[in-house]
Amino acid sequence: MSLPPVLDSLETDRLILRRRRVGEAAIYHQLWTERDLRVPPHRRINSEGRPTVEDIAAQVRAERENSGPGILAVERKGTADVIGYCGLIFPGNGSPDEPELAYELLRAAHGCGYATEASRAVVTWASEAGYRRLWATVWDWNVASRRVLEKLGFRETGRVEPDSVYGHSLLTVLEF
Repeated sequence: MSLPPVLDSLETDRLILRRRRVGEAAIYHQLWTERDLRVPPHRRINSEGRPTVEDIAAQVRAERENSGPGILAVERKGTADVIGYCGLIFPGNGSPDEPELAYELLRAAHGCGYATEASRAVVTWASEAGYRRLWATVWDWNVASRRVLEKLGFRETGRVEPDSVYGHSLLTVLEF
């Protein structure tokens, strides 16, 4: 696979996954504020309030200039409210042809099966696009995300990045 195929939008029974918009930066900022305290500090809002909504808007703006697959907004059908993101990160933990699945939803959307539904759509797209393997990392304490990955067919590889303060990061893989 030389150039990653374009992933602009996907649709499921309850969701629309589409390119993120700059005007949604406040929603993605909210995700940062809701993160578990066990998440390392570099993945949470710092003491200076960074990343700000403006920082995140700049990141989304830069993503929109990239034509390859990436992170998509997860929007509920009918209400058109964005509840998080799901997509592929490059190069991931493997080669450039083996991206990493990433997803995160607002707490209010947890427990409804949206993460599994959105991720399944991305995994199906990746398989149909010709990817042979996807990776995902997950904190050992994040039982809900581990369950999502298990439902999708990811298996733990045994590779662990140990961290006695924030929990171990587990590497999982899905082979098509």
